[in-house]
Amino acid sequence: MLKLRRCLVVIGLLLFSTATVAQVNIYSSRKEALILPLLEQFTAHTGIQVKLLTGKDDALLRRLALEGMASPADILITTDAARLHRAKQMQLTQALDNGVLQEAIPVVWRDEDDHWFGVTSRARPIIYAPSRVRAEQLERYEDLANSQWRGRLCLRSSDNVYNQSLAASALIANGAEQTLSWMQGMVSNLAKPPAGGDTDQLKAVAAGICDVTLANTYYLARLQRSENIGDNAVAEQLAVFWPNQSDRGAHFNISGMALTKASKHKQHAIALMEYMVSDQAQRWYSDANNEYPVVEGVPMPDVLASYGQPKADAVSLTRLGEINQQVIKLMDQARWQ
Repeated sequence: MLKLRRCLVVIGLLLFSTATVAQVNIYSSRKEALILPLLEQFTAHTGIQVKLLTGKDDALLRRLALEGMASPADILITTDAARLHRAKQMQLTQALDNGVLQEAIPVVWRDEDDHWFGVTSRARPIIYAPSRVRAEQLERYEDLANSQWRGRLCLRSSDNVYNQSLAASALIANGAEQTLSWMQGMVSNLAKPPAGGDTDQLKAVAAGICDVTLANTYYLARLQRSENIGDNAVAEQLAVFWPNQSDRGAHFNISGMALTKASKHKQHAIALMEYMVSDQAQRWYSDANNEYPVVEGVPMPDVLASYGQPKADAVSLTRLGEINQQVIKLMDQARWQ
């Protein structure tokens, strides 16, 4: 039924596109190469022209805020539920009661008020050096605070939203006192001060600077699929461990999309959002970005399938955004740089 509905949507758009010239404007934190080919496919299917502006996540939020209702943007595409929640709090987005999106995207991957919707999901497990660490030594995120990892842990800084959302999931599961103790333990175990992005942490583990880290799986997949043999060599020295499989599950988040409050081309924007959850778009977008499709039944990229199929934390992503500031305060208390 869902596939039939999507086909009818596309057929309707094809008929509509013959009657008028239409366009939709997107602000995206995705690099052009990782989204533009899909947008071009959408234009080929519908005749709706797409104008794309790319930039850094937080810079796009600031731009939307400065532009206000004069903004030309119809859709915001960005990463992490906490950042999408921030856009909602800043009143940059609007609720969208849309049956196609609600039917295609499981509740866990969208805002409780339908202000934003997941396009793909991304996992943040433990990445380790199997030459120096046995998988049996790992079990839960919380265990990274144990003394056996003293001087063996690398982390990205606390101002990174990926770490903030992971910490938010721990706060919901364990409470403030235990979460602060966990953060303090990890800070004590650092092999070096936090610096750089996820790829830098992976390279540090491969180089023997540390033995374990936290990173989104798509960073490892990029190294594996890179045409650079140096990147491949880094990836060969790393392995994925899925933590908390005996309790809440591994942390997953999303890259997502939202209809802007200022949208001037709402009908065409909704058409594009619906297209993004079609099976064809999900396959292309998840493969290009090394992320997991959010639509059930669409196969994940082979490189991600090779990491296994873990139990995922079912915590509300909306809730992770709501407690983001509380998490940042705890990180400051823990002296997580």
